[in-house]
Amino acid sequence: MEEVAVVENKKVILKNYVDGIPTETDMELKMGDTVELKAPKGSSCFLVKNLYLSCDPYMRGRMRDFHGSYLPPFLPGQISFLILMQRVEGFGVARVIDSDDPNYTPGELICGITGWEEYSLLRSSNELQLRKIQLDDAIPLSYHLGLLGMAGFTAYAGFYEICSPKKGESVFVSAASGAVGQLVGQLAKLNGCYVVGSASSKQKVDLLKNKLGFDEAFNYKEEADLDAALKRYFPEGINIYFDNVGGSMLDAALLNMKVHGRIALCGMVSLQSLSSSSQGINNLYNAIPRRLRLEGFLQSDYVHIFPQFLEHVKGYYKEGKIVYIEDMSEGLELAPAALVGLFSGKNVGKQVVRVANE
Repeated sequence: MEEVAVVENKKVILKNYVDGIPTETDMELKMGDTVELKAPKGSSCFLVKNLYLSCDPYMRGRMRDFHGSYLPPFLPGQISFLILMQRVEGFGVARVIDSDDPNYTPGELICGITGWEEYSLLRSSNELQLRKIQLDDAIPLSYHLGLLGMAGFTAYAGFYEICSPKKGESVFVSAASGAVGQLVGQLAKLNGCYVVGSASSKQKVDLLKNKLGFDEAFNYKEEADLDAALKRYFPEGINIYFDNVGGSMLDAALLNMKVHGRIALCGMVSLQSLSSSSQGINNLYNAIPRRLRLEGFLQSDYVHIFPQFLEHVKGYYKEGKIVYIEDMSEGLELAPAALVGLFSGKNVGKQVVRVANE
């Protein structure tokens, strides 16, 4: 009988449900678990070695015991022989090690939902959003989590399907240096729009203007009056607002939208939790006389245009028409800190964790 190699499999678990912004202590790196480097026969599963993990704001929602979300919550576990551990999971890039699924072959690269661990045993399903990756020397492999992944596709689908841009329009993007916002702004410029972004530091503002090609950018933390700030940059009003933050920024944008303006509701990162008190939206009435379109969306609603997205964005990148900024953390042990850092703006660009070398 063939001897199967057994290795340690470090993983990140959620210790307890989180009310508000997660902290590093809400998660724990668990050592000592082992895994056989072979997919169980008859399981229809395949074993992968995780190479890169994506840190995304939506993961905070899965850390709450909240059953009205579009994704189920993680199951918290504790270090105990009597309680089942639950790994944190999210989008990742991985290499197939062994397979009992005829659709996956050892050596292939995949992207989709995987565990926050060194090795994961996966079974193909629509919920995992699995896809195979073709290596391209011109494109970093980790970009399949950002530019060519869920974040990039969110930007593409939201901008084209919700915002319906026209040449010469004025576009405002909040959290503009993040994984989604940086691409929205560049797509808007490629469509001949005037683009302004908001960010949380001078470094990010400089990045938006000097590397990502935004026409203007401002540090919202330095603005005492967001309504006045938007009037300064959009004296004639805003056609398109791509909203990643909600809260007071959305409220200010509602005062500055043009008639028939469009607002893509992509994220509400300013809201700390569903159970905590948060600022309401006071200016929604403006949506009526200005005939505004406000629409929330999920990138998974638009999977039918994913091939089109890949073709267009790969082409733009290879032609030097767009750039993409990553913030890379090295090692699974840094994954909790990397995720938590999203909610205080520590990351510059798309936050990724390298688990293993390619």
